[in-house]
Amino acid sequence: MGRAAAWAHSLQSCCCLLPADCELLAVGTNVLATSAMLKAGAVRGATGENAVVYNAARADVILGPIGILMANGIMGEVSPNMSVAISGSEAAKVLIPASGCGIFVAGTQDCRLDEYLQNAVALTLRALDA
Repeated sequence: MGRAAAWAHSLQSCCCLLPADCELLAVGTNVLATSAMLKAGAVRGATGENAVVYNAARADVILGPIGILMANGIMGEVSPNMSVAISGSEAAKVLIPASGCGIFVAGTQDCRLDEYLQNAVALTLRALDA
């Protein structure tokens, strides 16, 4: 299972926890990532650098691997323009540790992806209530 598919599979089980009035928009760096998130339950999807830049400015919450904050993060899939748009967005950011990004955060536990996503959904719900 590819990284995008693994994310989508784990995200699918968490989507049912979101409030009914919450619209989950999938914005991926590539078509495979966006497609996997749409299959997981996202209502709409968009792909590519412009989609990330455009939607980051309009999001209430941005959820993704920590590498989305790094220029050239996630093996070069995140462009400098994307990382600037995401980090500069006023949206709450819920980031999931991913050692493949080369970023290690002190104080995080070593968990399975589905555990990180369950925790991320809880944090997202808290951010939406704020």
